[in-house]
Amino acid sequence: MWTKKDYEYMQQALCLARKGLGRTWPNPMVGAVLVKGSKVIGTGWHHRAGEAHAEILALRQAGLAARGATLYINLEPCAHVGKTPPCAPAVAKAGVARVVAAMQDPNKKVSGRGFAFLRRSGVQVEVGLLRAEAQSLNEVFIKRITTGLPFVMAKAALSLDGKIACANGASRWITGLPARRYAHQLRALADVVIIGAGTLRQDDPGLTVRLAKSMRPEKPWRVILEGERPVDFSAKIFHDPNHPRVILATARDVRRAPHSSQVEIWHLPGADKRVDIGALLARLGEQQCSLVMVEGGAEVHAGFLGLGKKKGRNWVDRIHFLYAPKLIGGRRAPGVIGGLGVEHPDAALYLEKISWETLGADILLKATPVNPNRKPKRD
Repeated sequence: MWTKKDYEYMQQALCLARKGLGRTWPNPMVGAVLVKGSKVIGTGWHHRAGEAHAEILALRQAGLAARGATLYINLEPCAHVGKTPPCAPAVAKAGVARVVAAMQDPNKKVSGRGFAFLRRSGVQVEVGLLRAEAQSLNEVFIKRITTGLPFVMAKAALSLDGKIACANGASRWITGLPARRYAHQLRALADVVIIGAGTLRQDDPGLTVRLAKSMRPEKPWRVILEGERPVDFSAKIFHDPNHPRVILATARDVRRAPHSSQVEIWHLPGADKRVDIGALLARLGEQQCSLVMVEGGAEVHAGFLGLGKKKGRNWVDRIHFLYAPKLIGGRRAPGVIGGLGVEHPDAALYLEKISWETLGADILLKATPVNPNRKPKRD
C-alpha cells in the first residue's frame, strides 16, 4: 500500500513532531510534511499550545504549490474550533489531493471527524502508516485525553543493591552528574513533580531544573504528599518565589498553611490515612496536567506502584531507575520500594518494554510496569 518514500516522509513528520517535546502540552506533538512529485514543498511542527498547528505552517510554506500535493502527518487534522481554527478545512481549501496520517486522534472532539471532512471534500485519506511509532511519540497525550489521568513516571537513583540512601539517611549523591542531569531533564518535561513528606524532612529538596533547560517557566508544579505526620512549613520549597505553585496533598482532615508560605492545600484523604493517589491524579488531570514525575521515597513509590498494601493499584506508566555502580548495604538502609510488597512471585509487578543505557558510570533502566493479570509468559 505504501512505498519506501511514504515511509521516509512519515519518518520526517515524526522527527519534526518530536521538536515540540515538552512544549506543546496539553496538546499533542505533531509534525507535517507536504510533498509534490518527489519534492518537499512545505514542513511544519506544532511549537506550543495556542499557536499554529503543524499542517497550517506547512501550508503557509508551500503556498499555492500545495494544490495537488500529499500531506504526511502523524496525527489526524482537527475539524473543530479550539484556540486556533480547524485544520482539516484549511487542508481541503488549499487543494491538497492526498493525506497520509499515522493515526486517528483519540480526542473525542476530533476522532474521525477530520478524516470524514477531508473525504467529503474529495481528499484521498490513508491512515496507519507508522502508527505504533506515532502512538509511542504521543503516549502522554493519549493517556490523558482517553482516561483523564496524567501519564506517570517514577524516577529513583539507587545503588546496585537497591538502596536509595544509607542507614543514616545520607543520599547525596548516589549517582553521578550525568545521571543527575538526566533527572533534571525529566523534571523539565514534567507538569508536576511529587515527593513524600519523608523526603521533604530528610533532604529539604528544591526540586529545581537547574541542570537542564526549563521548558516552561511556570512548570513543574511541586506536590508534597502528607500523611498522619505533618510537614514542616519552614522547608525551602514553600518559600521559593521563583516557583510559586506548590501543593500540599494531605490526608489530614484539618490543615491550613501559614500566611507566610506559598502553598495550596488539597484535602484528599484515602482509606489508609494516606493521600488518595487516584483522587490526586484525577484532580491533576482536570487541571490539564499531562505528565507527572514521582520522586518520592520507598513508601511513595510503593503506593504509586500498588505495592504499598494488599490488592493495591499500579498508577505508574514508566519507571526510570538510575543505578550507580555502588554497594551500600545495611539492614536499615532504605530500598527503592517499601510497603507490604507481594506474598508470592506470581503476584509481582512485571516489567516490559525494557531498555538500558549508560549515563557516565551509571546505568539507566527504563521499563513499563505490567499488572500481574497481564504478566508476560515466562519459561
